[in-house]
Amino acid sequence: MTDRPFKRDIFLQRVAARSDPWDIAVIGGGATGMGIAVDAASRGYSVVLLEQHDFGKGTSSRSTKLVHGGVRYLQQGNISLVMEALKERGLLRQNAPHLVQDLEFVVPNYLWWEAPFYGIGMKVYDLLAGKFGFGPSQVLSREEVLERIPTLSQDGLRGGVKYHDGQFDDARLLIDLASTAAQHGACLLNYTRVVSLQKDSDGFVCGLGFKDEETGTDYQLSARSVINATGPFCDELRRTDDPKSKPILAPSQGVHIVLPKEFLPGDTAIMVPHTRDGRVMFAIPWHGHTLIGTTDTPIPASTFEPDATPEEIELIFETASDYLAKRPTHSDVLSVFTGIRPLVKASADSSTSSLSREHTIEISGSGLLTIAGGKWTTYRNMAEDAVDHAIVLGRLEDQPCVTRNLPIHNPGHHDSGAGWFARNEMARTVEDVLARRTRLLFLDVRAALERAPVVARELAQELGRDEAWQRSQLAAFEETARHFRIPS
Repeated sequence: MTDRPFKRDIFLQRVAARSDPWDIAVIGGGATGMGIAVDAASRGYSVVLLEQHDFGKGTSSRSTKLVHGGVRYLQQGNISLVMEALKERGLLRQNAPHLVQDLEFVVPNYLWWEAPFYGIGMKVYDLLAGKFGFGPSQVLSREEVLERIPTLSQDGLRGGVKYHDGQFDDARLLIDLASTAAQHGACLLNYTRVVSLQKDSDGFVCGLGFKDEETGTDYQLSARSVINATGPFCDELRRTDDPKSKPILAPSQGVHIVLPKEFLPGDTAIMVPHTRDGRVMFAIPWHGHTLIGTTDTPIPASTFEPDATPEEIELIFETASDYLAKRPTHSDVLSVFTGIRPLVKASADSSTSSLSREHTIEISGSGLLTIAGGKWTTYRNMAEDAVDHAIVLGRLEDQPCVTRNLPIHNPGHHDSGAGWFARNEMARTVEDVLARRTRLLFLDVRAALERAPVVARELAQELGRDEAWQRSQLAAFEETARHFRIPS
C-alpha cells in the first residue's frame, strides 16, 4: 500500500476528473460512513465519501468515549448484541491499539444485594467476551473501592464490583479511519453537501449532485451503489429519494458534562447501573478531566448543534452527588456536549414502538441503501453488512471483507499547530481544529475560545485566507461554543 495524500483539493480534483461511475458513493462522514469507506476501499472498490460538514461533526464526536459491550443491554437480556459488541471491542483494540485502552470500572455497592447481583452480572459479561476479554471482574471490599476512587461518597458504602471495558477518543479514531480509507484509495470530501440524487430511466439511483460548500461550485458524480449513512439525518435523505417515505428514526439526545480531574483523580471509572430516568450513567477519567454522562431524552428532530436542557444537567448533578463526595456545581463545569442517538423504530409505521440500538439496513424502491442505528463499538460490523448489501445492489464483483484484521492508520506524533492539521488532516475551520483534531472545545470551552484567534491566524496562513475570513471564523466558533456552555 503506497502512502497517499490526505488532501481536500486533490480529492476534489479526482472527483471532478472522473467520468466512470464510482463503485460505491457514501453520504455521511461519521463512524458508519467512514467505516464503510474503509471496508469498501480495502476490498479494492472505488469509493467516494461526501460529508456536508466536517468528519464526525455530529454524533460520532459526542459519544461517552467508551468501546463497550453494553452492560445495559445485558440487563435487558439482549445477549446477542452484547456478544457482538464485545467481539468488536476486542477487534478494535487489536486494530487500533494506539487509540483503544483498557479502562477499569467500579460499580459501587450501597445495598446488601448489589454485590452478589452485579458480581454475577459481570461474570456473565466476562464469559460472553471470551477470548476478546479485557480482564476479569472481581468483587471488591469497601477499602479496595476507596483505594481506587478516594472521592467516592462513603456514606453507606459496602464495597463494589470491578470490571473492564474499553476507552477511546472518538473524533481521533474517526480521523484515523479517514486516513486509513485514503491510504486504500478512497476519495473523501468534507464540506460537500449532497443536493440531489440522480436516477436512470428505470428510476434506479445511479449518482448524485453535490455542492462544494467552500466555493459554491456544483458537481455531479455517478455511482453503481449509493449509501445513506447520515445518522440522525438519514430520514431527510430518504425523503429526497422518496417524498412519501415514513421516518425510521426516533432520535434521542445524550448529554455529558466535563469537570476538573479532582472529581475523579484516579484511573478508575464509575458505572452507575440505574439512574432516576432508568439509564446507566458513567463517570470516567478522560484526557486529564472527568466526564459524566449520559442522559436519554427523546427529541422531535435532529439538529447539528443540540443543546442540553437544565433538567438534563440537573439529573447528571443529582446522580453525581449520590456517588461523589463533592457535588459538582455550575461553576465546576468546564464544558457540556450533547449527542443525538439515531435510534431506529421497530417498524416504520409505529411511532411508539420499542427503540433499537442495533443497526438496520433499508433499501428503497430506487435502490438507495440506508444504514441507521447501531453504536460506535459496532461500526466495523455495520460497515461490513452495508458493503455486502451494496455489492449485490451495484452488481459489483464480490470481494471478501478484510477489516477484521486491518490495522487502523496511526499518523504518529505530530505538532499541534493548526498549520499541521490543515495540511495533513483536512481541517478547514477553527472548529475543526479545536473541537475534533484536538479536543479542547470538549474539555474546556473558555480555553478553546482563548486559543481561537491563534488558530484562525495559522489556518488563514496555511489556506490562503484573508482577515475577513478570520473574523467570520471567530464569530462562527463563538456561536458553536455557546452550545458547549452550561444552560442557565
